[in-house]
Amino acid sequence: MTRALLLCCFLSLVSAAPAPDVVQPHWTRPQAARLVEWLDAAADDALEPVTAQARVVQAALDTNDQAALDAAATEAATRLLEAHRHGCCGAALRSGWHIADTSDRTDAATRVGQAVAADRIDALFASARPSHPYYLALRAAYHAESDPARRATLAANLDRWRWMPRALGTRYLLVNTAAFEATLWEDGKMTGRWRVVAGKTASPTPVFAATVTGVILNPWWEIPPSIAREGIAALLRTHPAQAAAQGYVLQAGRYRQRPGANNALGRMKLVMPNGYSVYLHDTPEQKLFAEDVRAYSHGCVRVGDALGLVAALLSKQPGWTRGDVDAAVATGRTRTVALAAPVPIYIAYFTAEPDDKGDIRYIADIYHRDTGAKLRGDQGQCAR
Repeated sequence: MTRALLLCCFLSLVSAAPAPDVVQPHWTRPQAARLVEWLDAAADDALEPVTAQARVVQAALDTNDQAALDAAATEAATRLLEAHRHGCCGAALRSGWHIADTSDRTDAATRVGQAVAADRIDALFASARPSHPYYLALRAAYHAESDPARRATLAANLDRWRWMPRALGTRYLLVNTAAFEATLWEDGKMTGRWRVVAGKTASPTPVFAATVTGVILNPWWEIPPSIAREGIAALLRTHPAQAAAQGYVLQAGRYRQRPGANNALGRMKLVMPNGYSVYLHDTPEQKLFAEDVRAYSHGCVRVGDALGLVAALLSKQPGWTRGDVDAAVATGRTRTVALAAPVPIYIAYFTAEPDDKGDIRYIADIYHRDTGAKLRGDQGQCAR
């Protein structure tokens, strides 16, 4: 297709669309040329569909028609900005993704107009692209990868990073349920890693964000009714002594389990209110952390060396070394310790990420989310 024909097709689309409410920006030729470079570079971000707009903008540049250039460049820049913000090819994969990007959500056309007027095209797209080191590693891998299946996996995970907030926080927890790992990040660097158990395929751990405000040592387990019906309620009715030995009680119509060695939450639970009744907690079933595939829970996230995670979260506060945490737990008393500063937590799902050697590791898609499949049980619950 010739450049003139490309431009003609584009202008017919523009003329058929309703006139925008905003004044169309005036593009200089250097700005449009720089836009072409950004459009070409988007191929390395797995945004090939929007990369095709580079030919349309270049065709407008070659005609020396300012009106055509303004229309083509504005349309292409708006599409590119939206692609960097939201992705362009993984809408089905986003089903069930409940982490919202809280960064600037000004209308894309308005942001483009502002950037052109201020001559800040580079800043516009640089700020829209995720800057997390994992995203940058996946982007580099996508550029170098030739295997179609791996490129598709990388593209899906690049989109997932685009759905994450651009500002995750100075200090935050990131749980990758596909990898069965939780990591603590500070000032852009990982400072701790823990093995976790995630939800079974019949009760997958949901993707969401919350805020950790504290930790509960020696917690009670508030047993969800659906889980109580699986056997605990019957045990309390038919074998009350056995139920009592395991710490189960029925109080004011609520099924609960006392703190202790058998408690399903183990010796700690993070205070992280959310609409899914999903939490990070300890577990008495420590043997599960030796397995590679750790999908055993009703949806909650069980943490290996859970008290080590508590010590890491409280390390900024005087009087809370690992020894202090162990001593507080040893008392057997339930105690809530507030964090000096809340810590964002992101329960996410990534099937490709860098490993410790700088290579990319490809992780089994246990919940079939790379294909956009919707599993039963998006509402997880804390339980064994």
